[in-house]
Amino acid sequence: MSATIQLDNLEVRLAGRVILNRVCAEFTGRSIGLLGPNGAGKSTLLNTLMGFYPPSSGTARIFGHDIRTEARKVREIIGYMPESDSFIANLTGIRFVRMMAELAGLPPEQAMERAHEAFFYVGLGEARYRTVGTFSQGMKQMVKLAQAIVHGPKLLFLDEPTNALDPPARQRMIEIIKEIRDNTDLILVISSHLLRDVEECCDQVLILKDGKVAAFCNLEEERRANRKFLEMEVRNGDDAFVEAIRGLGCETAYSGNGHGTGRIKLVLPDGVEVRQIYQLADDRQVQIRRFHHKRDSLEDIFLKAMEAPGGRL
Repeated sequence: MSATIQLDNLEVRLAGRVILNRVCAEFTGRSIGLLGPNGAGKSTLLNTLMGFYPPSSGTARIFGHDIRTEARKVREIIGYMPESDSFIANLTGIRFVRMMAELAGLPPEQAMERAHEAFFYVGLGEARYRTVGTFSQGMKQMVKLAQAIVHGPKLLFLDEPTNALDPPARQRMIEIIKEIRDNTDLILVISSHLLRDVEECCDQVLILKDGKVAAFCNLEEERRANRKFLEMEVRNGDDAFVEAIRGLGCETAYSGNGHGTGRIKLVLPDGVEVRQIYQLADDRQVQIRRFHHKRDSLEDIFLKAMEAPGGRL
């Protein structure tokens, strides 16, 4: 699969200070997450890809277009939902989104048609004639999303899309993001400080620290790998049961208390199913009292990346 975004030794200096330090990465996923503490370079990366900050060295390509030499073409195919509100308060929602569509290059009639469609898509169709200044925070976030998709971009940048939302509004935003990811051709880039948002919506994650790549992971591959690591708490277990599991080709580690209760950690090889473990337990009258997949959460991956001294995981 060809890369949607390629970062090639991308360096950005602002006021003489290095903000992005020779960042290299390739993204091929449908939904890409950017994580990192404040000051890590997430917003600088988005602004550089959109042409607001010139690279000091290196470059980046979006759908093969170089941000240095084809900045105008790059901007044509990007939609951007900013973190900060930037509305004209006395404009109605529909006029604001129509204006943004026209600024993106759509003719007035088409811009109005698309603005109506975008408002209904984000669930604000009934409120589109109200002035933006009367909208709640959740509604304002939806308007920012509407103006980001109104011109039909190929790539959508979402900067803190659930910022300041209460739980119901956050869930609605997440549902729409997943809808866009799963049922449109848009590629998403989500910058967030909320690991839960990224874990729910993204299949690839770039973690930045001090302007450098601290970690890059494919969450779908991580999820597939995690399904092979199992942990059980058993009763009436013994060495013979553990040996039977090993006979399936599983790597195991057993710790017991000497009274038939213990924990077994194991790795399933290809071709071995969980039901075979249950069958062995049934044959030997072993009770499996707890059973779960061991998995590194995105939080685990993030914390390891933050602890790694200046390196990349």
